Amino acid sequence: MAEKLLEVKNLHKYFPVKGVKGPGVQAVENVSLFINKGETLGLVGESGCGKTTLGRTILRLHEPTSGEIIYNGETIYKGEYPFERKELENGGSVLVKKNVPKAKAVDMFHMRRKMQIIFQDPAASLDPRMTVGEIIGEAIDIHGLCKTKAERSERIKELLDRVGLNTEHANRFPHEFSGGQQQRVGIARALAVEPEFIVCDEPISALDVSIQSQVVNMLEDMQQDLGLTYLFIAHDLSVVRHISSRIGVMYLGSLVELAESYELNKNPLHPYSQTLLSAVPVPDPEVSRTRQRIVLEGDIPSPMNPPSGCRFHTRCPYASEKCKQCAPEFKEHQPGHWAACHLLDK
Repeated sequence: MAEKLLEVKNLHKYFPVKGVKGPGVQAVENVSLFINKGETLGLVGESGCGKTTLGRTILRLHEPTSGEIIYNGETIYKGEYPFERKELENGGSVLVKKNVPKAKAVDMFHMRRKMQIIFQDPAASLDPRMTVGEIIGEAIDIHGLCKTKAERSERIKELLDRVGLNTEHANRFPHEFSGGQQQRVGIARALAVEPEFIVCDEPISALDVSIQSQVVNMLEDMQQDLGLTYLFIAHDLSVVRHISSRIGVMYLGSLVELAESYELNKNPLHPYSQTLLSAVPVPDPEVSRTRQRIVLEGDIPSPMNPPSGCRFHTRCPYASEKCKQCAPEFKEHQPGHWAACHLLDK
């Protein structure tokens, strides 16, 4: 049986908005998932659905609003949900702040060596005033991983070689590199502290198509050589299907489906997952002509004021009165296949 490396339970992340009553932007809403050691969990969904916020909240780059994060058996965060729903006289309801005990959170310094991130925009994530050698060596210095300058220099050369860059690149500045090379520097920086788990936050979305496959193949090779575990966030479903062991689908901050990669692509249960997969281009013209493309009506609701019940009901062609009133439970409908939809309970 596979061993869990990371487990997330009922995770929420809200961003307060100045001058606005209530919780503010509800970026991540009640997400529960786990990632096994050595696997890649893909995460897909529309822009603004909370994928990046979820990844950063797991690493506690954003402090969670509530929920529980367990890494390799150690609870690194645990906090109670700080809101309660209050019914209004006109029939609506609002979330009202309540007093809860202070969240239990461990010091993350020792966890930073184990949990790292590759950022989406390589140019914005690299300090333009530092050379590549200084960027990669900074974390090595902070954690005291090398005793001598010679050892540190050798380690930087080793990391540059692993990501396909030359030794002389250590003396150059980020603006002297292409987008693909900058992303390689970002990957080398993440590897510098010898992590076990890496959040890959859309690591190929800013790159040319010709470079994307090189970066994906490099990530797969590193996973096999170093035993890494990935949370791979992306828009391109074909790439996610290729690299991921399992895939999670997010909509408006909530996880609506989670299953093995092959199973999700063959048999999507949630209407939103079916919509996403219907939009994936097929390279065969004959198959493409016969495929049904599902087009959603309406706009994505605001995360500051999400709809009641199922968050997808405003755009779902199968929505019922129950969907408007009651949020579906995220549960296992088939072995290893989780989804949150009232249609599946019938």
